[in-house]
Amino acid sequence: MDITDLRIAATLLSFATFIGILIWAYSRRNAKSFEDAGYLPFLDEQKEAP
Repeated sequence: MDITDLRIAATLLSFATFIGILIWAYSRRNAKSFEDAGYLPFLDEQKEAP
């Protein structure tokens, strides 16, 4: 096993991690919590307005 094999393994592991993050981010199970988190900055503005 030389350095090229380690680079290939690191690239494949990074790609698999990237695909895993994409699946996690776009899963319907997490959509509601991400939508709620997206509205958090606007909730602070509504509280400060008279």
